[in-house]
Amino acid sequence: MAKANTKKKKVITTKTVKTEVQTGKGKVVKNKVKTRRGGSAVVKELAFGKSNFQLVIVGLVLMALGMILMMGGGMPSPDVWDESLIYSFRRITLAPILIIAGLIVEIFAIFRD
Repeated sequence: MAKANTKKKKVITTKTVKTEVQTGKGKVVKNKVKTRRGGSAVVKELAFGKSNFQLVIVGLVLMALGMILMMGGGMPSPDVWDESLIYSFRRITLAPILIIAGLIVEIFAIFRD
């Protein structure tokens, strides 16, 4: 008879803990992830906080809005070329400004402490 495989499964539990650190500038909240494997606990500190992720989402929304504004439909009639539809303020000026603003917000979100 073959022996049954009786290996125990390792249970991994994860818990996020907020810790406040007093500095010269005031209180700083740091997020830590506690992972428990077997009997030992492993503590990992997250690189970004909640405000960083909120800024990343704002930057992505700005870039998506710029792309949507840059998109356009076709000409009303295929026989007529209308420059004012293709080279409008919305497509040439406003949309690129929104995309660049979104990229600046993304860079700020990454470098913010």
